[in-house]
Amino acid sequence: MHGKEISENVEEYLETIYKKSLSNNMAKTTEISKDLGIAPGSVTQMLKKLEEDGYVNYYQYKGVRLTDKGFKIARKIVRKHRILETFLYETLGIEMEDLHEQACAMEHSLSDEAERKLCQLLDYPDQCPDDHNIIPVCDLNIQTCYECSKIANINEIPKRIENLVAIGNMMPQQKGKIKFIRGSNDTIQQLLDQNITLETEITLVHSTPLNGPVKILVDGNELLLDKELSYNAFVDIEA
Repeated sequence: MHGKEISENVEEYLETIYKKSLSNNMAKTTEISKDLGIAPGSVTQMLKKLEEDGYVNYYQYKGVRLTDKGFKIARKIVRKHRILETFLYETLGIEMEDLHEQACAMEHSLSDEAERKLCQLLDYPDQCPDDHNIIPVCDLNIQTCYECSKIANINEIPKRIENLVAIGNMMPQQKGKIKFIRGSNDTIQQLLDQNITLETEITLVHSTPLNGPVKILVDGNELLLDKELSYNAFVDIEA
């Protein structure tokens, strides 16, 4: 685990920036301040420190954007938080209103192996029960969850270099190749039925709000992809 190489305070900032920047790739200082309950001036000082440490790029009066380094850490902690919420709710029966606080208390100490085992126990969930937020992809260099299930020791799996993005979280006109598919063989088959598989090159045309379909371009043809399915296929975005 990236463990205590960085403080829980830094993780909280990166986690907040990650969640705030998914829609436009940039988080505003005022949004971070409101979410963390910290004065804007103190937030600005921390963002400058995070920039010095290589976690973010800070743009005065505009906002902040995660670097690849910051994105990896933020994605990991958000993933652990949402998997914990799913476990607490579905397995332990914890009340919905208590999920966020309890997951926050546990996410920083959850090991990578415990995270993987929880993911397998919960049958590779794609959304957490709290507002149905999407669970980010893991950072293991595998192509499917089935492949992960066949490897006994997490130390035998190298870490993925790319920062993968779910199709449903891509920006219009972004292009890339599918590198990981989450879920069962049924999920893989649903994508195959639309001529989408690993290494398929796609372009996001349009993503409708809420539960509407996602329009993508594959081999020159426009396809409508179910929104939930779009959150289970992950793409390496072209630079």
